[in-house]
Amino acid sequence: MERGAIDVRALDGPFDLQATVESGQSYLWNRADGGTYETLHAHGGDEWYETVVDPIPGLTTERVPIRVRQEGGVDDGTLQWESSTDAVPLLEHLLRLDDDLDAILDATPDLPLLERAYDAYEGMRLTRDPVFPCLISFICSAQMRVARIHGMQRRLRETYGDVVELDGAQYHAFPTPDQLAERTESELRELSLGYRAPYVQRTAEMIASREAHPAEAADLPYEEARESLTRFVGVGDKVADCVLLFSLGFLEAVPLDTWIRTTIEEYYPDCDRGSYAATSRAIRDRLGGEYAGYAQTYVFYYLRAGGE
Repeated sequence: MERGAIDVRALDGPFDLQATVESGQSYLWNRADGGTYETLHAHGGDEWYETVVDPIPGLTTERVPIRVRQEGGVDDGTLQWESSTDAVPLLEHLLRLDDDLDAILDATPDLPLLERAYDAYEGMRLTRDPVFPCLISFICSAQMRVARIHGMQRRLRETYGDVVELDGAQYHAFPTPDQLAERTESELRELSLGYRAPYVQRTAEMIASREAHPAEAADLPYEEARESLTRFVGVGDKVADCVLLFSLGFLEAVPLDTWIRTTIEEYYPDCDRGSYAATSRAIRDRLGGEYAGYAQTYVFYYLRAGGE
């Protein structure tokens, strides 16, 4: 097992591990104390977070288990990590440690709501999850609390995912498209997926059979990319925007979930243009265009955590 550390002071801008992985962006990390999405610690805490990383072109051809925790503050701490390989490039990729966070937030508008959210969760970054688990996670997200969404993904990993070992401990990878495509609707319903079970099974089948793949959207212009992802069963515009933002790097994407629609109603009512596409365009412009997804994620977490 390899161990190492990343000095937060070496990053472009602050970093908060807990806010990044427990803000409703990713459902692929487990907190070692069992409290993922259930309890939040003041100033982020120092709990270990664990995941198994799918192969990432240019970074790893194998599934890699990673454990990471933050010690110290968002401006002067370190990220301690354990893995079967050098985890620094993987953590930089997954947690967007290579983003210039200060420059990104400076590029968004000077809106009071954004300033309050930035101050409350200094150092939160967007995630860059592998695309298939991200897609399945957000297909399961409809009308669900974040803790229940995370529970669904954990059960999928523990029931159907391959086991990967690290220093004698066992971790479960997210199941592959082939592994989920082989499951029946009733089997998936037993994991409490409910009406989402056939969506998960059929989407996995589409990818396993090479009928379509969500990564194809990465090379398209933003709105075409969103439309491309809606080919998958159970994927509407909001779920597509989540995948674009939290996996494929479209930092302008603004998923119009309940919290953001409430934000529009209460703070920016002129952005409500009726249709999803038109409203998305308007709120994207209001939140800064190129980095509107960053602003959206801060607002989402701030409001969901009771900031207003």
